[in-house]
Amino acid sequence: MKIYAIKDDTLPKDKILGYLIYYELQNSFYIELPDDADRWETPMILSSFVEKGIYSIDSYWSKIWVMQRIVPQDRQNIAQIICDNHLKEYDEYRLLMLANGRCEQDDCYLEEVVSEELPAFIKERWQTKINDIIPLKPPQILIFFRNEIAGIVDVNSMGIPECRPYLTNNERFNTVEVQPDGYGVYWNERAMISYSMLYAYSSKIPLSLADLHDYIKNRTVSSSQVCDILECSRQNVDDLVRRGKIQPIRTDAKYKLFSKTDVLQRISVKE
Repeated sequence: MKIYAIKDDTLPKDKILGYLIYYELQNSFYIELPDDADRWETPMILSSFVEKGIYSIDSYWSKIWVMQRIVPQDRQNIAQIICDNHLKEYDEYRLLMLANGRCEQDDCYLEEVVSEELPAFIKERWQTKINDIIPLKPPQILIFFRNEIAGIVDVNSMGIPECRPYLTNNERFNTVEVQPDGYGVYWNERAMISYSMLYAYSSKIPLSLADLHDYIKNRTVSSSQVCDILECSRQNVDDLVRRGKIQPIRTDAKYKLFSKTDVLQRISVKE
């Protein structure tokens, strides 16, 4: 992870307009703005988020800001530019660094900082990043935040047009993933929601990710463990599943996972 302070030549040297965070492995950018950001000082595009009270910018719009500061990929002489700058291919990050983030449309530039230099408000904000998620029945997602708080979010209530195609189909809805370093959730590069919005819209519940791990560890059993509990063969377990007497929580080609409680209930049930 690389971190850069966003500064402006027309403002005092110690004035920081925001922070650009870059994850090299995923080639993704994120921008964090101060809670007291002045929309007149904030760089173009980002100022529209300040007006809405949004200070954690998702990867899509953060990359749009970056792309406006570098030579476009469809430039007629882009191959020569890549060669002249000793690049193997078009690389947004390296092109951005060639001029320290400067461009002709404003006076902003980037200055690298280390994580220890990040202000307290960002470190506190990042405590609401996402550790893990469980897609529930659409359009709800159970989210485990970094501060050990869990919440359920109704994505439909957030009114994000790009997400709507995923909210009515269970299979598509379940493809949701966590963004790098817990920055949010996404289905594709446009259908994404930042961690800060998810935290604001979530209905908090008294559950932690550790609780979920304890449940998986102590209250789920494999097919082999079911055989031991019921004192039967694997074929008997498969027959119980086929007849709907027990239902696996998860099934794949070689493995089934069951609720221990459901299996124990079979001991007192006569066939």
